Amino acid sequence: MSWRDRLPEVRGKLLRDEPLGPFTWFRVGGPADVLFLPQNEADLAGFLAGLDPATPVTVLGVGSNTLVRDGGVEGVVIRLGKAFAAIEPQAGETEERRRIFAGAAALDAAVAREAASAGITGLEFLRGVPGAIGGALVMNAGCYGSETQNVLVEAYALNRSGQRLTLSNADLGYSYRKSARAAAEPLIFLGGLFEGLADDPAAIAARMDEITTRREQTQPIREKTGGSTFKNPPGHSSWKLVDEAGWRGRPFGAAMFSPLHANFLINTGEATAADLEGLGEAVRADVKAKTGVELEWEIKRIGRPR
Repeated sequence: MSWRDRLPEVRGKLLRDEPLGPFTWFRVGGPADVLFLPQNEADLAGFLAGLDPATPVTVLGVGSNTLVRDGGVEGVVIRLGKAFAAIEPQAGETEERRRIFAGAAALDAAVAREAASAGITGLEFLRGVPGAIGGALVMNAGCYGSETQNVLVEAYALNRSGQRLTLSNADLGYSYRKSARAAAEPLIFLGGLFEGLADDPAAIAARMDEITTRREQTQPIREKTGGSTFKNPPGHSSWKLVDEAGWRGRPFGAAMFSPLHANFLINTGEATAADLEGLGEAVRADVKAKTGVELEWEIKRIGRPR
């Protein structure tokens, strides 16, 4: 009897051999052995508590910063849906400070808009982050001079056993595009409580409009992309290194680094995950050979090669 025949009972959906390409922004990738779409937090917690601890578990999120390899993903892939996408403004500790709760499946841009409507400033940068709050909590996502750790009060997560945890900002051990706690312990984030300052909603909206305009002019946001491909090495900008090495707009099969932004890997048509990852590795090797600087992937690559 296979481990897939011994899965806990759930109220959500368990889909076997489910293609993951449609769930990612690159639109590539093989199937999950099992894809779990939990109905709510209790369903997810019960599933984790009853799942064989030896079964691999991967959280996909909205697939914005993830490359699923062509051979698919071993074990159970979990994707959180609408039940985990609540956005709820809350009272702050003072009149000047205001808070907002955002579920892990809430899109970053939607959280920025709701915060603006509630007169909460400080979260405008989320308008420029492609993805959802769960991913932002895992990787300390940020842009335009701010990042998740600057506005997070506390996060809520389940561990691999289904136990609910409340983690302070300090507990998460944030650094550039990383949480030390999330790296050390398998966590499934449920959401976070964020804090900003009170401000005029119209003024906040105007600042967000500036971010939106800047993104549209400088990033290929309507392409099949995964956002920033490489982290910025200390003292360098990844896009400049890629550009100076001659890879901006240079075709690699159906994969390419965008002519608009040289740190955005894009699927120009029918690229495979192997094409995209192969291009990324070719660029890393070329940049290292020409400059001595080693580029580190920011895009999360998961699964088995075909």
